[in-house]
Amino acid sequence: MTRTEPDAGAGGTTGGVQVTGPEVPGLPRVLTPDALAFLAGLQRAFGARRDELLAARARRRAEVARTGRLDFLPETAAVREGDWTVAPFPADLQDRRVEMTGPTDRKMTINALNSGAKVWLADLEDASTPHWHNVIGGQVNLADAIRRDISFTNEAGREYRLRTDAPLATIVVRPRGWHFDEEHIRVDGTPMVGALVDFGLYCFHNAAELLERGSGPYFYLPKMESHLEARLWNDVFTWAQEQLGIPYGSIRATVLIETIPAAFEMDEILYELRDHSSGLNAGRWDYLFSIIKVFRDSGPDFVLPERNVVKMTAPFMQAYAELLVKTCHARGAMAIGGMSAFIPSRKDAEVNARAFAQVRADKEREAGQGFDGSWVAHPDLVPVCREVFDAVLGDRPNQVERQRDDVQVTAADLLDIKSTPGAITDAGVRSNVEVALLYLESWLRGSGAVGIHNLMEDAATAEISRSQLWQWVHNGSTTDDGEVITTERVRRTITEELAAIREQVGEAAFTAGRFAAAAEILQAVALDDEYVDFLTLPAYRAVS
Repeated sequence: MTRTEPDAGAGGTTGGVQVTGPEVPGLPRVLTPDALAFLAGLQRAFGARRDELLAARARRRAEVARTGRLDFLPETAAVREGDWTVAPFPADLQDRRVEMTGPTDRKMTINALNSGAKVWLADLEDASTPHWHNVIGGQVNLADAIRRDISFTNEAGREYRLRTDAPLATIVVRPRGWHFDEEHIRVDGTPMVGALVDFGLYCFHNAAELLERGSGPYFYLPKMESHLEARLWNDVFTWAQEQLGIPYGSIRATVLIETIPAAFEMDEILYELRDHSSGLNAGRWDYLFSIIKVFRDSGPDFVLPERNVVKMTAPFMQAYAELLVKTCHARGAMAIGGMSAFIPSRKDAEVNARAFAQVRADKEREAGQGFDGSWVAHPDLVPVCREVFDAVLGDRPNQVERQRDDVQVTAADLLDIKSTPGAITDAGVRSNVEVALLYLESWLRGSGAVGIHNLMEDAATAEISRSQLWQWVHNGSTTDDGEVITTERVRRTITEELAAIREQVGEAAFTAGRFAAAAEILQAVALDDEYVDFLTLPAYRAVS
């Protein structure tokens, strides 16, 4: 159905706004006339600039394809060499030693806030599919959580409520990236920028309430590729604060450095957001995806081994992580570590022990490098991460005062892909196919965070899987047995892995699922000659 807001002039709403999505629970509460007017203002003020910046991404990628190079920008040397810092942290963002991540469904919202983590990354992006009911439902759940008016009862009758015996996690919302459009809201006939929808609705409905409660509208900003994209976000924040009548600097942002171009502009990104910045995060999985994507046709020096053997101890990943810490601490900003994909099992003690050991080692490395906190994907891992950072931080809220002047990272260090140890095996090819199939099938049904073989998979890890397949095929890579990875081989593997999944889940579940659609999308994004920048874009067309 289509609803069009009338032009109400001085009444606060505007014309030209169409909501084309179906009726879902909470829609009238979220998409009020005033909220739609706020969204329309955002789109009209910033939509065209977003389009220009996406075009700039494409031009930069074409230049990388021609040269096989990236470097620090000469035109911004003064920013890198300047003496400046970001704004002081708000009180509830001074200690971020453990951050819980997850989608904004009702049960997860309650569990994350109750988890004992300092921060909950409320994910409207990679861990949440942008199905219309999730877009609206996530906003409802966030608003209820902020007002401490949220509960959930599962099918077995178990009730979930917010705890009152301990502090709740501070909410930091991750909207969609700049590349994603929201097909269900159109302004002047054009789909809205999804990031502006997610940001706009959360800020409009909750900014004043959060500030009154001693917190604020805090955000994680994903998948940026340049400081100009950060400048756009800063202008969005300034505009929103003026429109909502909240103090300048109330909105705070932590930027995920999860693209290889952004790794060369960390100082510049912090500088653009300096009045609204809280720090940077090492988004390791999307970072690997970005390296493959950006250098996909730059020859064998940029072909990574299978993803399970690419560790944070690889020279190029260590350079990226330590440069992030150095940059943040030099600017008075916080450096937040990345996600360890291991998740515990409450049914298998051996798997559980292995997951705890892997996560502990990962967090010990990050704390030792100078990170101020890190991410976990499961409530059972909160104590593990907290214990590691407690041992390093003690009573201090963070270790921003620790300068990493010993770190000297060059462009060559960030691009030293070829020294990464490891091979490509047939099992690695099959794992990439299986993970991509299972994840896409789940995504098409509405779930963006999926546990597969005791690893938490989201869009980033699925992107690595399908992008590696594309890169291996188009570079004529071979597995360790000497067999070339061809289009035909990958197609055959998809057919075989589909059959294995059918046998594993059973005929009824397989038929009721979206496996055929997942296989069709995977073949396109992994094997077509024209590389698709994000697999979620064709997947979104299959559900929107």
